[in-house]
Amino acid sequence: MCPITHFSYLAIGVAVVASFIFGFLWYGPVFGKTWAGLMGFKMDSSKCGKPPVSSLLLTLLGTALTTFVMAYILYHSQLYCSFGVAFMIWLGFYVPLLFGTVTWEGKPWKLFGLNVVYYLLNLQLIAAILTYLR
Repeated sequence: MCPITHFSYLAIGVAVVASFIFGFLWYGPVFGKTWAGLMGFKMDSSKCGKPPVSSLLLTLLGTALTTFVMAYILYHSQLYCSFGVAFMIWLGFYVPLLFGTVTWEGKPWKLFGLNVVYYLLNLQLIAAILTYLR
């Protein structure tokens, strides 16, 4: 196993914060109403109000894990094409998981499209920050 010693923790921190803000904007003011409708939430529902702190903390933890793993892959593979790495992570891991929301959970394809584009752009954002702030 490769030692974890030469990362730019500043880059990881900046990428986590940027990703978290991007997610807030995407699922908030930009597509929040569309997302809530596709999820089947009623706008007067408590699920559409202010998210609980535990949800925000788990989202932040998930973002930190994603960012750390991408930093690990970029560093240890010596790959400098962050676009390609982020795209392959998205294509191989995120897209297949999101197919399950349509096939097993019965969610609409429009929701799949909204989420799959978000994850592609989010991974690109993370990879770009990690690459440029090495």
